[in-house]
Amino acid sequence: MGPTHPLSCKSPLSYTDHAVTPKMIAGLLTGNKFISYSGCATQIFFFGAFAVTENFLLASMAYDHHAAICKPLYYTTTMTSTVCAHLTSSAYISGFMASSIFIGSMFSLSFCRLNIIHHFFCDIPPVLVLSCSDTHITELIIFILVSLNTLFPFLVIFASYLLIFITILKIHSANGRQKAFSTCTSHLTAVSIFYGTMLFMYFQPSSSHSMDTDKIVSVFYTMVIPILNPLVYSLKNKNVKNAFRKVVRGR
Repeated sequence: MGPTHPLSCKSPLSYTDHAVTPKMIAGLLTGNKFISYSGCATQIFFFGAFAVTENFLLASMAYDHHAAICKPLYYTTTMTSTVCAHLTSSAYISGFMASSIFIGSMFSLSFCRLNIIHHFFCDIPPVLVLSCSDTHITELIIFILVSLNTLFPFLVIFASYLLIFITILKIHSANGRQKAFSTCTSHLTAVSIFYGTMLFMYFQPSSSHSMDTDKIVSVFYTMVIPILNPLVYSLKNKNVKNAFRKVVRGR
């Protein structure tokens, strides 16, 4: 029997832009590029919370795809509305708990240097640069939290897709294999973009950070990815696919 398409757990869009884009647009329109101390802390808090939340939501989607493709007959009993609600609520709880620790660790530091943030929003690396305290402990805490909140979802995604690919190889019908693969394409694209930018930004020593490069990457994952995500996930729709092919072929 061919795999069914996962429907019960909705595909998440990127929420990180909600913490950054409104303030940035307001600054561009009014010319006011200032942000208060509490406003900076709030921006980092929600940015971190949404980033961790999205991480776990991507893992939940991978598990959803695994259930749909590897055990299609049990899908409706495996991915019930209750299970989806638990997965979603757990993702948000994890995100806000991790972000609370981020904020508690960062803003216990002393900031006595220039109050100019060389960035277009309050991100962790440029704010830490302004501290005159020893930031090694804070950087270690952030590294451990990011690692834990990235490693577990990544392992879930990796294990889910490993089992999915094994199942796809066992499908004798070419149409069935294509249908199963197309189910995963949009999610794999979102995962690749999300983890690629995260690894570049947060899994390197602060001494090797280039602020100009970080700005470019930050624009990508705070502005470009949220714009691309609706397009990426809509490519699963047959009508959207056909319209896209017509545009590419110039018809």
